Formats: sequence, C-alpha cells, structure tokens
Amino acid sequence: MSPVFKAIILLVCSNVFMTFAWYAHLKELKGKPWLMAAMISWGIAFFEYMLQVPANRIGYQELNIGQLKILQEVITLSVFVPFSVLYMKEPLKLDYLWAALCIIGAVFFIFRSKLAGA
Repeated sequence: MSPVFKAIILLVCSNVFMTFAWYAHLKELKGKPWLMAAMISWGIAFFEYMLQVPANRIGYQELNIGQLKILQEVITLSVFVPFSVLYMKEPLKLDYLWAALCIIGAVFFIFRSKLAGA
C-alpha cells in the first residue's frame, strides 16, 4: 500500500474523531458546563492525534507540507458535510458545493507540479 493511500486512510479516521471532538458536544452536551464539554472533547481529540500524527509522517514521505494540508482540507470537508447533515441534522446547503469547488481549485494548484510531471 502506498504511503499516500495509508495517509489518506489515517487522515479520514482522524478527521472523524476531530469532527466529533469539535462539534458533537454542541448537540450531546449542550446543557452541560463548557468545561465538561472541553474535557470530553480533549479525550476524543487524543484519538484524533494518535491517527493524525502518523498519517502526516507517512504522507510526508511522498507529499510536501502544502499537499498534505490541502489533502487534509479535502478530507475535512468530505467528513464534515455528512456529519453536519446526518448527525447534526443541519440542512444540506449549496454553499457546501461552492466550498468543494474552491477546494478542488486548491487541489489543482497545489498538485499541478505532480500532474505536469505525470
């Protein structure tokens, strides 16, 4: 399995933990003190970091730091939109499409040197 593919798998898993750590408390702990929400979120974020740090180290074998960051942003949006719609019950917005198109542009520009070499 290529380092980039391994990194993508780990970053997707990491992002699931990150999204729950950052946003699930808004639904599940809304009546609880913010400090409790923060402590629980930090506990969830531990697992995010246990996946994210090795993902970036593995991905950095073949990608530069800018490519890793844009890859992370693509994954973030890919995880956040379903989370927002399915878990948080937010309406699906056309703005998500526009954001995705902007990120596709960012992907093109950050990876175009690799595309030109292919």
